[in-house]
Amino acid sequence: MTMRATEHLKPGILPAEAIGLLKASGAIACRKALDDDQIQPASLDLRLGRTAWRVRASFLPGAGVSVKERLSDLALHDFDLTRGAVLETGCVYLVELFERLKLPADLAAAANPKSSTGRLDVFVRVITDGARAFDTIPAGYNGPLYLEISPRTFPILVRTGSRLSQVRFRRGVSRLSDLELLNLQSAECLVDAASPDVAAGGIALGVDLAGDALGGLMGFRAKKHTGVIDVDQAGVLDVADFWEPIHVRPDRPASLVLDPDAFYILASREAVHVPPDYAAEMVPFDPLVGEFRVHYAGFFDPGFGNPAAGGRGARAVLEVRSREVPFILEHGQTVGRLVYERMAARPHTLYGADMRSHYQGQGLKLSKHFKPMAL
Repeated sequence: MTMRATEHLKPGILPAEAIGLLKASGAIACRKALDDDQIQPASLDLRLGRTAWRVRASFLPGAGVSVKERLSDLALHDFDLTRGAVLETGCVYLVELFERLKLPADLAAAANPKSSTGRLDVFVRVITDGARAFDTIPAGYNGPLYLEISPRTFPILVRTGSRLSQVRFRRGVSRLSDLELLNLQSAECLVDAASPDVAAGGIALGVDLAGDALGGLMGFRAKKHTGVIDVDQAGVLDVADFWEPIHVRPDRPASLVLDPDAFYILASREAVHVPPDYAAEMVPFDPLVGEFRVHYAGFFDPGFGNPAAGGRGARAVLEVRSREVPFILEHGQTVGRLVYERMAARPHTLYGADMRSHYQGQGLKLSKHFKPMAL
């Protein structure tokens, strides 16, 4: 029955309509009915279940071992999420998700933090039974899903039903080669760069530290010892209580010294466009070029920055950390690459069109939890 849900589709990332068919066929099972807006153009949001465990350390169960078996050794205590609970920084938690999968043999999946989760510096990864890698769900997987959660900068308030992660479903090989990327860049202008850098199946993104298009604002540095952030409340927090703005200094070069203990929100130099028949993902740049990384990879849905969906190109928001030593980041320096994949079919609704979207047409934008501020 699950095969019939997707067998008519060509290889690629499944659109919202096919995800709905997976749910109807039983390939996606839920202990609670799906929320109305849970299926996105090319992904499914995942919801926290009722129980959380505080664990001693992050772990992977390994082949043939269930997560529950490992929890018997690693769990310090468990607690109920139905009335909400605060997750503290520096701790590792595990939560069983409402969604579980029974995938057909030709369908795999991959998970990633939601945009708002990454912008709060909350480290989340999906784990499956028998997993030997995070955020990777093999074709034909049948079993529960768990989410590892580790707030790094801000304590967060979560509850049953909170959404911190998302999953994409993939049939076959869908990633574009370097030549295909160059051709698509020429036809669709994926990034507004005069000489796009395409290599290793991805197109490079640089960092904007000049602030020319951002009102002289270079970025934000997270404050320490802040209050709690409720992940389900949008537009209620004052930026100044959690973030220190970093402004461009006209008398100095456009650069930024990254403190290893700090978390930064920056923006890409280039505006990004994801055509309707494609999906994209940002991956960290090769760490050999510098002691920093774009902290969280991210999904870009079909229509992101697309004029037909209300965008005119949109900056990619970069969640940046230095590794173990201070590092000078220069304006325009490559910090990540966008890989593009074909959609198995075009979604009926694009990102930002006829749906509530916090980040369509974005410049330098914090997570949806903060009140808007003029740049």
